[in-house]
Amino acid sequence: MGCRERAAKSELLRIVAVEGVCVPDPRGTLPGRGAYVHPALVCLDLAVRRRAFPRAFRVQGPLDTAELRGNVEAAETVAQQATP
Repeated sequence: MGCRERAAKSELLRIVAVEGVCVPDPRGTLPGRGAYVHPALVCLDLAVRRRAFPRAFRVQGPLDTAELRGNVEAAETVAQQATP
């Protein structure tokens, strides 16, 4: 969604909208329409800037992405610490 690059489903992070909030769904088990982005802040920021989430979830108005951003930041931090 953000960078518009194709990737395998296993490399992407599934996101669902729950009561106006974008929530990460790493296991892919939450109900509802899902949207996929790379688990990187660059891709997430592009999706937010393009207003891709409201279009993907077919909702009116903006969605809260603060929780999603925190989750992606934490994942990037862990990945950076694991790489020597």
